[in-house]
Amino acid sequence: MKNSFGNYLSVTLFGESHGPAIGVVLDGLAPGIPVDTEFIASQLAKRRPEGKTGTARREEDHFSILSGVFEGYTTGTPLCITIPNEKAVSKDYSVTRPLARPGHADYTAYCKYHGFEDYRGGGHFSGRITAALVAAGAVVIPALKQKGIVLGTHIQRLAGVEDRAFGQLEEDLETLNSQTFAVLDEAAAARMREEILKAAAEGDSVGGLLETAVTGLPAGLGEPWFDSMESMLSHGLFSIPAVKGVAFGDAFAMADARGSEYNDPFRMEEDRVVTTSNHNGGINGGITNGMPVIFRCMVKPTPSIFKEQPTVNFMEKKDETLNIQGRHDPAIIHRARAVVDAVTALVLADALTGRYGTDYLGDMK
Repeated sequence: MKNSFGNYLSVTLFGESHGPAIGVVLDGLAPGIPVDTEFIASQLAKRRPEGKTGTARREEDHFSILSGVFEGYTTGTPLCITIPNEKAVSKDYSVTRPLARPGHADYTAYCKYHGFEDYRGGGHFSGRITAALVAAGAVVIPALKQKGIVLGTHIQRLAGVEDRAFGQLEEDLETLNSQTFAVLDEAAAARMREEILKAAAEGDSVGGLLETAVTGLPAGLGEPWFDSMESMLSHGLFSIPAVKGVAFGDAFAMADARGSEYNDPFRMEEDRVVTTSNHNGGINGGITNGMPVIFRCMVKPTPSIFKEQPTVNFMEKKDETLNIQGRHDPAIIHRARAVVDAVTALVLADALTGRYGTDYLGDMK
């Protein structure tokens, strides 16, 4: 039963959706990293639902740092953050306990944990657990920024509505990181919200694509094979509930192209090696080349929908019909953006720690 990730900076998640609390332990953090509790709260707010585009379960995410921080700085020992669950309503799940909700982990969890799992709200499989990931990521995002590494994510596409492409990355990332609904084109944002509300009115849900950019990464980060930058990021990103696809650079869009179109020619820019295009998303041979790292994540439509669906009663081994009750999101992609940022930051912090040493992200006095 593995709930930890990372080689040099490890992240361990714990808790269940309707348990007393969820949380995270970060081990391997450098000492001397400033911990900004207001920034952690602001990142959690980006993940929190709002208005009619999100679930009616509105947790305040009052977090507590139990260890690993003293006088505002990381100590270098394990850092533990807990977030209480204050708005859980468990009665909605007791009725459907033996029914496999389509698109959910009810049946697979039952198979793995032999019926001893906490099934309420999805238990340990719930998207609720991502709040702990966001809090952990918010510890390291400012530390990366102090090293000149900036990251951000926008909703590239939602229910067929396209956002504009990245332009001036520095400006775009600054804009995105100040937004709750992370879209670069305001008109596209309005149409996306309309699509979410339309799906909600029909008892359905929508998904889409998130696009992430990272600037300021040094060349030489990552390994040639099993810890390539793509494989480490993909490992973390695919651990986010609802992420069903990850693509770097132009990826599948270039499947029918030729090498002359897809290759990124090199040139000198003063004393710096750069590429004239970035079809490969800033990574060659599994290793960063100094250009912006660009990737996309496909976030599936929320599986909890208010439509009648065929399923099975996996305890009695018979077919059933499911009508889901409770509080659910018609879309989670706009909330998942904060989770993608957090996971990206944690993976990069782990890779940087492995290459440059444990103290790399710290503020040495």
